[in-house]
Amino acid sequence: MKHEFNPASLDVVAFAKAAQSLSGQAALREFERLAEDASDVTQGDVRWSLQGQVRPGPGGVNADWLALTAQASVPMTCQRCLKPVLLPLDVQRDFRFVADEQTAWAQDEEAQEDLLVSCHDLDALALVEDELIMAMPLVPMHEACEGEWAQTSEEKSEVVAEKPNPFAVLANLRIRKD
Repeated sequence: MKHEFNPASLDVVAFAKAAQSLSGQAALREFERLAEDASDVTQGDVRWSLQGQVRPGPGGVNADWLALTAQASVPMTCQRCLKPVLLPLDVQRDFRFVADEQTAWAQDEEAQEDLLVSCHDLDALALVEDELIMAMPLVPMHEACEGEWAQTSEEKSEVVAEKPNPFAVLANLRIRKD
């Protein structure tokens, strides 16, 4: 009998033991928290996939794992030129599930993977959204803006080098006093 898994209420233990996978695609506006910072929620989309498996954890003991992959295109406003920029986000994360919070805290320092408490009703779509939000840049901007912001880094360095140091006058006053 094949078990149907719901990403909004995922039984992680059963999903991992069955080595199942889920994937989907949705409009950006369906991920409300991610869409809050978007400049246009009618554009952009989110693609995600989940893969459950049982594999060894610390000490060779089998543990439930969830591999999450997500990509999104989020329209934002470039903070340098104030024009629209479509930010691509790409997340790949492995989660190992542990019995309780105390175990998660105890193993967190040495673990390379992220630890979550095992449950039978994980909102995997909220987890996808959380990971995409954490992947967003603090300051969205184009790699290279058009117009006056299109200067190369060398040109910007030259402009900075040409400006006189405002403290040079103070340094001269100090030298004269000594």
